[in-house]
Amino acid sequence: MMDNNLLSKKALSVALGGLLMISSVAFMSNSGMSDKKAPNKKFSVADLKVDTVAQGLKMPWASALLPNGDLLVTERVGKLRLVQNGVLDPNPITGVPEVLYKGQGGLLDIALHPDYAKNGWIYISYSSPKAAGEEGDDDGANTALIRAKLKDHALTDIQHLFKALPNVKSSPHYGGRIVFDKKGYVFLSLGERGQKENSQDLGRDQGKVVRLHEDGKIPTDNPFVKTAGARPEIWTYGHRNPQGMVINPTTGVIWEHEHGPQGGDELNIIERGKNYGWPLITYGIDYDNSIISKDTARAGLEQPVIYWRPSIAPCGMTFVNNAKFKDWNGDLLVGSLKFMYIQHLTVKGNKVTNREIIFEKLGRVRDVRQGHDGNIYVVLENSGKIVRISPKA
Repeated sequence: MMDNNLLSKKALSVALGGLLMISSVAFMSNSGMSDKKAPNKKFSVADLKVDTVAQGLKMPWASALLPNGDLLVTERVGKLRLVQNGVLDPNPITGVPEVLYKGQGGLLDIALHPDYAKNGWIYISYSSPKAAGEEGDDDGANTALIRAKLKDHALTDIQHLFKALPNVKSSPHYGGRIVFDKKGYVFLSLGERGQKENSQDLGRDQGKVVRLHEDGKIPTDNPFVKTAGARPEIWTYGHRNPQGMVINPTTGVIWEHEHGPQGGDELNIIERGKNYGWPLITYGIDYDNSIISKDTARAGLEQPVIYWRPSIAPCGMTFVNNAKFKDWNGDLLVGSLKFMYIQHLTVKGNKVTNREIIFEKLGRVRDVRQGHDGNIYVVLENSGKIVRISPKA
């Protein structure tokens, strides 16, 4: 028979061992060393809020957030407006050049020079009516680029930097997006003005992206400077109607999207001298259901990163470059005119790995861009509003 003292000692030893084990598990849990980690909550649209920052606008096209928090807004009808503290100034800014407001033409994009705080330059694109002596159709127009400064509610020091030629009488497809590469160059997207065959013609600016010095001079190292008959400002060609263009702030790569016909909207990466194929290749068909091209790919013609079928009529685009957006940092936000939503595109390198529809029924999205405050500003054409998307506190 076992001694009672020995039993008591064994019982005490087992009890102490159990207490040590429990303490050890508790310590591991509290120190974060446990194998079982609580899953991280994925950032989603539920973490965002939408606030109206401007309303009462007529056909707004683009906006630019000034350093003091005011907004400059282009109205396609030909007016430049100022919004201060959420209130639209009833008086348009004066000094805007003559604009042909017809069809898809009008006052288009607006962008602040990257060094705006020091030099005050504001860049604006618009449909410029034919001037005396210019090439092209009488009563025609094409996309032009100016820069100016803002003083006493007026544009001053206006410099006419560039105009696409020839002038064209038809009214669609002006393009007009402005991008700076922060290396001293400015890029401007140009639609093919409804004449698809001319996007392949290097002797015309239709359906191109052009590259200029910030003062409008043509760089001598542009890809077609020494090509006989080519316009020296051309950087890329074979575009239909580029309505979104933005530079990746991390990589410096320029991304562009353009309207296809029925189907075939494209997202492209813009590279020197490349041909993006319109209308030789396309993922869409014409509006009368006829075949534009039987080919979706050909040697020597660029393939899109992605394409949309059916068309979403993409308009406006921005890279998210703000740690407040967490998982979305580095991704693209693309507006849709047709379906009135925004698409969130997950970007890995130069590829899109996922598409997500957010903010359905927001409105006809004309412009999407991140402001210097890190928030996203969205221009809604049909409601005449600008809304701000930001993370909830």
